[in-house]
This record gives sequence, structure tokens and C-alpha cells, in this order.
Amino acid sequence: MENASQAGATNGSRDLVAVIGAMDEEVALVAQGLEGAVHDSASRSAGLDVVRGFLPKANGDRVELVATVGGMGTVNIAASVQYLIDAYHPKALIFSGIAGNLNTDLHINDVVLGGTLCYLDSDMRMIAQFAPKTEVFHSDARLLDLADQALDGMGVKHITGTIATGNTFVDTPEQTARVKAQTGADAVEMEGAAVCHVAARNGVPALVIRALSDNADTDYEVFKEFDVSEYADTAAKLVLSIAASV
Repeated sequence: MENASQAGATNGSRDLVAVIGAMDEEVALVAQGLEGAVHDSASRSAGLDVVRGFLPKANGDRVELVATVGGMGTVNIAASVQYLIDAYHPKALIFSGIAGNLNTDLHINDVVLGGTLCYLDSDMRMIAQFAPKTEVFHSDARLLDLADQALDGMGVKHITGTIATGNTFVDTPEQTARVKAQTGADAVEMEGAAVCHVAARNGVPALVIRALSDNADTDYEVFKEFDVSEYADTAAKLVLSIAASV
């Protein structure tokens, strides 16, 4: 894949979808599904490696797509989302990653769509005084519907639920109990609320997708050795299916 010029990278598209993946493998698989994929050299100034190309649609048209790994934690992901919005002016933004399960009716590899996203460690009474002036955030209704249809077609068990976001890796019974009591969430992770927060500030429809990797009970040193290749393949197919329908 060749590098895109900076001039080409900063011109927005009315039919462009931005994708943020949780891991290099996922974004690489998304890139394989694109026509004319190039690495956008301009994105390196933001500490990112953005791939840009075109995704064929069922009706013969194409949608332009940019994809990158956004980084872990609320600050990293917020900076990545804002860069993608400023540089490419997407009509929709899709974030895909993994999360700890808090719902006893769900199991590993099931999916939680972020119907509602909330912060764990922020006083939203103060933060919500600034735009977009809300204490919780939501994925876009139409994108949720597209994801629901795509997951049904793939035979993946899923729900539209609540996702809690914090900057601490939740891996003990005490932490898990606290998150459940505080939020009633179905899953816990480190980026989703920030994705929808920044998207809402900019008026961009966003979707958060979380596959369940463990029961929020795995020490990080063990968790980081997990084989996520199967998830990356499923996530890439899901993201491409949704983007082609936007």
C-alpha cells in the first residue's frame, strides 16, 4: 500500500466512514477488504497509522473508509477520534474492541452493542455543563440497527446494552462488584464512552461494538497474552458489513 499525500488526506468525503479498531490485526483485516488501500502519511503527525481506501457496496457503489488503531484509555481514544473527525469529516464512526463481561446471561465471544455508555471515574455533573451537556452517551440508533442485522446474519449472540468506561483495568472481584453496583453495566472497558463523547460534541453518528473477552476477572499480565485472532477476524467482517450499509 502506498502512502497518501497530505493534501488528499485532509479532503473530507460526504460518503466516508471512519473505523477505529482495538488491535493491529483487526485494522489489517479491514484494510484487506478495501480497494486501493493506502497508508495516509499525514496521520503520523497524530501518532496514528490511518489506512484509507474504498469499500464496495451491494448496489455497485463504493463507500470511502479510513481505519486505524486508536490506542487504549480515554485520552488516547479521544485524541484519535477527534483527529479522524477533523481530518476526514466522516458521516459515521465505528469503534470495535473487546471488553470484560458483567452480564451473567452472556458468555465469552458474545457481543454488547453500546446502547448506553457511561464513565466510571468522572464527575459528570461537572463535565456535563459543557457540550454536549449529557452525563451518559449513546450509539446512533441507525448504526445500532445495522449492527444488529449484521450480527444476526453472522449468528453471533449479542445485546444492545450498557457499557462502562474507565481508565483502570478491571480484574478483581471487588472492582467488578463496584462497577456493577455503580452502573448496572453489561460490559466494562477503557474507551467506549470517550468515543461517543467526542463524536457527540462534533455531531457525528457513532457506534461502539464490544466482544466479550473475559469476565472482568483476568489479571492484565495474563490478559495481554490472549490470542485475539479469532475476534479480529469476526470484528473486521462485522465492521465492513456495517460500513457497506451506512
